[in-house]
Amino acid sequence: MPASARRVVDVVVTGRVQGVSFRYHAERTARGLGVAGWVRNEPGGSVAAHLEGDPETVEAMLDWLRQGPPAASVDRVDVTPATPTGARSFEVRS
Repeated sequence: MPASARRVVDVVVTGRVQGVSFRYHAERTARGLGVAGWVRNEPGGSVAAHLEGDPETVEAMLDWLRQGPPAASVDRVDVTPATPTGARSFEVRS
């Protein structure tokens, strides 16, 4: 897919999003959708992610992040445009 056809965003998810397997479920969901990038816990209790992919799949991943896994309680999802890194897979970062 041409780089111009990709959507690339950085995301910060706040709420009860650590200690609820959020990153594991995010990785599974992103891989299932074909979204590349990463997810990690942040020191302040939020979860950060970098997403790259076609606009429809990135939007589907954002929809999932707005809900999270069953044990999570998402308060807010901040999305900002980002620079592509050329990611080809999705990983959990520490």
